[in-house]
Amino acid sequence: MRKRNVLLVDEDQTRCQAVRALLAERGYAVSSLHSGQEALKRLELETVDLLLIDQQLPDISGLELLRQVRSQDEALNVLLVAPVDGADIAAEALRLGAFECLKRPCEVDELVLTVDRALATDQLKREVELLRSTSGKGHGIENIIGNSRALKQVLSVVGKVARSEAGTVLIQGESGTGKELVAQAIHYESSRADQAFMAINCSAVPETLLESELMGYEKGAFTDAKTQKKGLFELADGGTVFLDEIGDMSPAMQVKLLRILEERAFRRVGGTRDVKVDVRIISATNRDLIKAMEDESFRSDLYYRISIIPIQLPPLRERREDIPVLAEYFINQFNREFGKQVSGVSRMAEKILVEYPWPGNIRELKNVIERAVILECEDQLLVENLPREMVDKTVGGQVGPLNFRLPPEGIDIEDVERELIRQALELAEGNQSKAAKLLNLGIDALRYRMKKFDFM
Repeated sequence: MRKRNVLLVDEDQTRCQAVRALLAERGYAVSSLHSGQEALKRLELETVDLLLIDQQLPDISGLELLRQVRSQDEALNVLLVAPVDGADIAAEALRLGAFECLKRPCEVDELVLTVDRALATDQLKREVELLRSTSGKGHGIENIIGNSRALKQVLSVVGKVARSEAGTVLIQGESGTGKELVAQAIHYESSRADQAFMAINCSAVPETLLESELMGYEKGAFTDAKTQKKGLFELADGGTVFLDEIGDMSPAMQVKLLRILEERAFRRVGGTRDVKVDVRIISATNRDLIKAMEDESFRSDLYYRISIIPIQLPPLRERREDIPVLAEYFINQFNREFGKQVSGVSRMAEKILVEYPWPGNIRELKNVIERAVILECEDQLLVENLPREMVDKTVGGQVGPLNFRLPPEGIDIEDVERELIRQALELAEGNQSKAAKLLNLGIDALRYRMKKFDFM
């Protein structure tokens, strides 16, 4: 199981050392900082599970730090430690959403118990969210995983759109960002949820077949039309039709779709009468339709009809804080699917997952986790279970003979050696044999240098 990360913010370094040792014995990964501003900068760069703050900090008060943290993250677990006479401070801390306010000096057992309870409560919330996302109808907003601000903004719009019957919806975003999931959420959160949701990828169906897939055909309309067939618009009457990659639709098909939007009617291929339908049309594309209109490959009148409500999905690289949550979700999914027992992601592997740019977005992340669970993972997903090119694009190549240039003022070669050993140990997640192999050293040679540079 991944260690839970605790960030301790206290100006008293001796107290920090004692608390770090105490919580490390409980199996937590603990780091400490000594000012509020340092903590705010750290929280911009990485995710922690619990923030333990002392009220008396050298720059801002613990309460002010809590207030600023809350303006950025409403869900982070926070414990505040305040003087014994700080009743007003405790009341304000609880109002701001602190899990608890402890009185200084606090008993060791009380501190440990409170940290345990806070993290256990957080874990329970995560498990409830996971259960919600994998049960029930499984297509609503609850099935879209993540807590980032960028995603929350999207989900806020999705909720409003679902509750309204007005307007077509155009979902835009890179491939793999979850456009169909958002379309499903809009449908299943709406009053049309009990009716059909029909989806088609316009780029995956040949132009000659797309019309008959969408509108159906009459018997005898073409050689193989032995019987009448209803199309997706007719089958989805009362529900929703999702047109994925609408930007690849041919000009002729665009004209026919425009008529459906304007008149709520169409004719089957080979038909002579109009078929009336009541469907909500949700479209999606990874193309720039504004540019397509300028190139005259996409009709401007159709664009304005399908984009009454536009939704822009952020790429995964713009919601990096969601990556650990998504990785955990996919690990649990593939554990169930393949009968595995992978408990989580190691700290270094998680760092690589978070730093990688993910050109294929969520779909690529899902594929990486699936491959690791099926082929290589045992207890934890480690760096060695990740694709080599992914590791190379993140931690690889940061220091090396191919990109290192000696500065004009020179450099202490021992500083370079110390940094290489530090990076190797980090990449090997503390495994000395692996670190030695990365540096092409024998294990004894590595240990000699570790002692030399105070790594042991």
